[in-house]
Amino acid sequence: MPAIRLKYILHILLILLSGSLTAQSAATGASADAGAGIKGTTVNRGTNSTAEEWFAVTRVVDGDTFWVADGSEKGLKIRLIGIDAPEPRNTGTRPKGYFGAESTNYLKQLLKDKKVRLEYDVSRYDRYGRTLAYAWLEDGTFVNAELVKNGFATVMTVPPNVRHQETFTELAAKARRQNKGLWKGDPSAK
Repeated sequence: MPAIRLKYILHILLILLSGSLTAQSAATGASADAGAGIKGTTVNRGTNSTAEEWFAVTRVVDGDTFWVADGSEKGLKIRLIGIDAPEPRNTGTRPKGYFGAESTNYLKQLLKDKKVRLEYDVSRYDRYGRTLAYAWLEDGTFVNAELVKNGFATVMTVPPNVRHQETFTELAAKARRQNKGLWKGDPSAK
């Protein structure tokens, strides 16, 4: 069997296994958004998080993607769930976006010399093999929400990962009304 096909099959199996494990833990837990509140930006962490496992951030790729040290040689690439930040540079699939560099720099400052705790939703991996997660800082700041709240990212809901969709939508509307971040200068964004 060609290596690429085997890799694809293993990826699908991982997705299926993570989905069934997540569904089992979700069935025994409480509502993830119960008591959602905003401190810096904090929200109830839900039931699908790794129990107090903290990961050092090693590198920020752009405004919604970063790497953490997970004990492996390469590390773990994290794509924040529920949000989309503009691209800081042209990529093979997406052009450089307005406010992309600012969004990336904001996330770099937010995560500089920090550790994060990850929470997973229904699907744990995207089609590129990145780990999909919500991230919290040790002070309780909800990273995904903080980016939206300050106008450095927009809402991007991809079912079945919808746990914090309402929170993100409310924060985005407020950021837009207050002309924060990417909402303050791009006429096409209004």
